Amino acid sequence: MLGGDPCFDRMLDALPYRERFRRALGVRRGQRLLVLNSTWNPEGLFGDAGQDLLPGLLPRLTAELPADDYRVAAVLHPNIWYGHGPGQIRAWLDRARRNGLTLIDPVHSWRQALIAADLVLGDFGAVTYYAAALGTPVMLAADGQDRLDPESPVADFVTRAPRFDPYLPLRAQFEDLAASHRPLPGPQEFVTSAPGGSAVLLREHFYALLGLAEPEGPALLEPLPLPPYEPPLRTDPLQVRTIVDGAEIRIERSVEVPYGAAGDVHLAVHENTRDRSVLTSADMITQTAAPDDPRFGGPELWTAEVLRRHPRCTVAAYVTDPHRCVVRIRAHGAFQVEAGPGGDADPAAYASALYAWLASGGTVPATGAVTLRVHTAEGRHRMLVGRPEVRES
Repeated sequence: MLGGDPCFDRMLDALPYRERFRRALGVRRGQRLLVLNSTWNPEGLFGDAGQDLLPGLLPRLTAELPADDYRVAAVLHPNIWYGHGPGQIRAWLDRARRNGLTLIDPVHSWRQALIAADLVLGDFGAVTYYAAALGTPVMLAADGQDRLDPESPVADFVTRAPRFDPYLPLRAQFEDLAASHRPLPGPQEFVTSAPGGSAVLLREHFYALLGLAEPEGPALLEPLPLPPYEPPLRTDPLQVRTIVDGAEIRIERSVEVPYGAAGDVHLAVHENTRDRSVLTSADMITQTAAPDDPRFGGPELWTAEVLRRHPRCTVAAYVTDPHRCVVRIRAHGAFQVEAGPGGDADPAAYASALYAWLASGGTVPATGAVTLRVHTAEGRHRMLVGRPEVRES
């Protein structure tokens, strides 16, 4: 290849920082990051030909995939944003965003999202092809074969890649994709014949064309920056299913509970939910803010205020940072909850687990802490529960 591929080389260079990119997106241990991608084409995943699959699919994805098991993000081609306008895109995808979808910056952050991804659902565009070249499990929801040169590497790729079926259960398809994945050799071979070498090759050719000597020092590409921290924000209600066995609590939080699923279920609602009437029937109400945020008056005041305002509510959980929350439960009082060694679940999930454990007969002593273990589909997380410190006036 004449000049290599600087875009792919920047991704290869950033691979050692994959966990940082995952943490920037709020991906927790045991979670799978599913990235959806659409190119700018009527036959693409977000195209206006055929089924126009993505806008209807996204709410299903965020509804059917358990919140603690999957993190969902979307990379849309810049021309999709510019063609329809950012306000229209956000309006079309509003429901999915309220269920935790993150829209990735299509210019500055899409490469980092691909590096962080565990699974990619895409089409025949370059971003999906790059994901396959990185060795990430890829499934195609639109192949665009009528738009491709049948002799091209991309055409070969779309004939071999697994197909997504919108009429089948979603979760099973992604789990099967992860379990059966074998990287296709074509994308890795055809993206570049000089991996890591584009800076040297391009500088050499550019200066040769100019008839100038190359400058001293190595030819280098700009490293991919670390994106800002952007955890998921779920403001739509979640059905929380729990099974308690001693100090072990299995939990699954989703928009809908699978038919016939075992366990007790309670309704958890973020205070900023769009439909405020749901708060009147919530078992648990949550909020996320710094502990010294003056707007809420601190965790102790906010949790007490919520239980007074909503007599049907049993639990108020104030998430103070990615690993801690203060929980107030009727008839039990207030608790300080935090991740134990190796724990990395959403603090709101810890609050639900504590609620279920106390309802099953668990008790927390006045001093010291209790260690509980929260199980999600792919993770096992220790949580520590104690009484909050009493502030002296």
